[in-house]
Amino acid sequence: MTKYVALLRGINVGGNKKVQMSDLKRAFVKIGLRNIKTILASGNVIFDSELESIDKLTIEISKMLEHTFKFPIRIILMKFCDIEKLIALNPYKAIKVTPQTRLYTTFLSEKHKNKLGVNYISHDKSFKIISVTDNTVFSVLDLSISNTPEAMNALEKIYGPNITTRNWNTVLKIAKL
Repeated sequence: MTKYVALLRGINVGGNKKVQMSDLKRAFVKIGLRNIKTILASGNVIFDSELESIDKLTIEISKMLEHTFKFPIRIILMKFCDIEKLIALNPYKAIKVTPQTRLYTTFLSEKHKNKLGVNYISHDKSFKIISVTDNTVFSVLDLSISNTPEAMNALEKIYGPNITTRNWNTVLKIAKL
């Protein structure tokens, strides 16, 4: 049995694509997944599965989500131990955090080949990418200068649309389970 984390993209944002976490949990149960926990309403699901193939499991969950909720929901699936490895990296240790600072972790659906993003700083200097792994991008946003839409658009331009972003605090909450 392997512990996984599924990160759903674009649900419950601005009143669109509403998905109740209780409904989400029931849908995961229906396809035989176990020990299901959801965190926040942004679509973070931790579960156990006997299936070892992330690709096959991603396809199965994606089909189930579209069938259940009647719209496609992109997911990024990873083993729980990979979240623990990200926490161990402590990528934000050198960042001075203020009430206006947001730490973001962007998960990519596949290994990227784009090295441009590593040194990316927005034109207004409010958003910067501080570190990149094979399939994770760590970034910082200063809300005293700007807000997130431009930052999220920049991430999509650099890494493509098959990404989902979480606040670092959310990643820490996932890791605590």
